[in-house]
Amino acid sequence: MKPSICASVTLALTLVAGWAWAHHNMSAAFDFNNRFTRTGTLNKTEWTNPHIGLSVDATSDQGQVETWLFEGPSPGFFRTRSVGKIEFQNAIGKTVTVEASRARDGSLSGLIRLITLPDGTVVSLCPQNC
Repeated sequence: MKPSICASVTLALTLVAGWAWAHHNMSAAFDFNNRFTRTGTLNKTEWTNPHIGLSVDATSDQGQVETWLFEGPSPGFFRTRSVGKIEFQNAIGKTVTVEASRARDGSLSGLIRLITLPDGTVVSLCPQNC
């Protein structure tokens, strides 16, 4: 095989492997049957592709403040529901409620199913993340 063809095939396989890793199967990381709800203060947003990220400080049943990390779909998903980056930025420091599927690894993280912003806007991510 010519070196240029071999290099092209190697590059293509590397790109495909990277894409597959970035777009992992959500059911492998999150238990869709283990739903929970947390209400707390939104302290950080990551408005990036392929998934947004939220950090929420919520009080546990034992009275301890825990930082929960939530993952959601792409920013484009929210834009089709008339909610954008600015709505999430305006919610920083305010109370949000997140219904999510729990991470299989037991960490304080989840996949967003439904989020209620401080102004009462409710965004359902189902059936995409359910």
